[in-house]
Amino acid sequence: MDRAFVIAQISDLHLDGSGRLLATTEALGAAIRQAMADFADVPDRILLITGDLVDDPTPRALDEALAVIASFRQTGLFTDIQAVAGNHDVKRPSQRAGRHDVYDYLHLPRSSKSVYYRHAGLDLVLLDSNRASLSTLASGNIDESAYSALVADSARLSVELAGSMGSVGRADYAEPAENLVRVLALHHHPLPQATGEGKRFLGVPDEPLMYLAAPATFLEAATSLNVNLVLHGHRHVEGLTRYSIPDPRATRSESGEAFWRTIYVLSCPSSTGQAGDDAGFNIIHFGASSQAGRTEHQFAITRYSRPRNDGTFGLLDSNLPDGVIRLPAGRDFSRDPAVQSAIEIASCAMLKRDQVAAQARRLLMRRAFYADGEVDWSSALHAYLVTSWVWADIGGKFARSERRDDAEALAAVKLLLRRLIEHCADVLGIDDVQLDELLAKRLVNRDDFRREWPGMPSAGVDVSQSRRRLQLLLHDLNEPVKVLGLELALGGEPPPQTPP
Repeated sequence: MDRAFVIAQISDLHLDGSGRLLATTEALGAAIRQAMADFADVPDRILLITGDLVDDPTPRALDEALAVIASFRQTGLFTDIQAVAGNHDVKRPSQRAGRHDVYDYLHLPRSSKSVYYRHAGLDLVLLDSNRASLSTLASGNIDESAYSALVADSARLSVELAGSMGSVGRADYAEPAENLVRVLALHHHPLPQATGEGKRFLGVPDEPLMYLAAPATFLEAATSLNVNLVLHGHRHVEGLTRYSIPDPRATRSESGEAFWRTIYVLSCPSSTGQAGDDAGFNIIHFGASSQAGRTEHQFAITRYSRPRNDGTFGLLDSNLPDGVIRLPAGRDFSRDPAVQSAIEIASCAMLKRDQVAAQARRLLMRRAFYADGEVDWSSALHAYLVTSWVWADIGGKFARSERRDDAEALAAVKLLLRRLIEHCADVLGIDDVQLDELLAKRLVNRDDFRREWPGMPSAGVDVSQSRRRLQLLLHDLNEPVKVLGLELALGGEPPPQTPP
């Protein structure tokens, strides 16, 4: 399944090691099993815990947290389990000895880390926010220097966020970083929440002590870094907010959404109903849907709630169809066919002949490989570049025990792809040094590429002759492709619904 993942978000369990929440966690597990039943075929299914696993980081509490995590792992529902620390998980200086270091005990990130899921194209960023929340001032020791330090720590989250996105390394990504779906998980909420304003601490409203000390700075950084969704806990309330800033790369504003970079902020209540609060958890499904003949990606969010003193979870948004909130992803997440091929090829130790033929069909049955009126030289060059990179992957994985003429056909296609690239580069006025840089990049976002290299031929180029030369090269591809068992009629009229 292309570009799909599911995240089950739970939060604020506040386990204390006594076992008093055993029935509660079992009921939570049963509800999550039922909610996840429809997603068994989604390749990446992630359980995410957004902090406060324990009420106090004692050995017994942390052992109980490990047991709960193990019970979720044993269900087989999830392909991965991730968590961030909350303020209750962290050993505080005023506490007596006997507390464990939750970061080591539960292997949680001390600052930030990025987890990359290749098939989904998901970059899950885990960020520790414990130094950046005003809740650490709730002891009453509030002075200007302490407040300033917290604001600085909160602002520093923006730097850590940017740094974590490079922690995986672009070499490990199977597609341009700009094409990734980015989900950010932290414990504290980055914006004040109206649903929490009625709560009080020591007789005064405590909401000002709960969110990040520099929320606007952090959210603007997250949005600028193409984070699509923020997931958090801490407040023990449900909440969903949309936050937008102008996109500095926008080329039009009249269509509304194209002008904005949008981020959604989703809160998860205490999943065990701590302190008598309503309990809850969230299921976030990202995937493609067809609307009016177009394929669009969206977040489908289902929020589950268990009212206090009620033992069953139900749909929080029951007024909506199926209880699901459907949110547009905000930009085009469709994958280039070459990217999808690269991901599939990377998962294979070796490629058989039928696998090579299937990948060749996907890679070459694209509009750039057919005569389709006027040539968009920039788009064509991008298509030939990404195809040549993946074709090299095919050659590296092709089983040497297969027929010799197949290997020769692969080499012939590789050579013709290089000639197509050089021809388009000549038309666009790209010199040898610039072309070498393009060939070395490996992952190039198509929109960014077209911005850098607009599709107009350079001055003095005979466009008609260049188009004929292009068509001849495309026709030449048919011979080696036939050896692989494919009749694609490259260079002719494109078949119906040929992708770009």
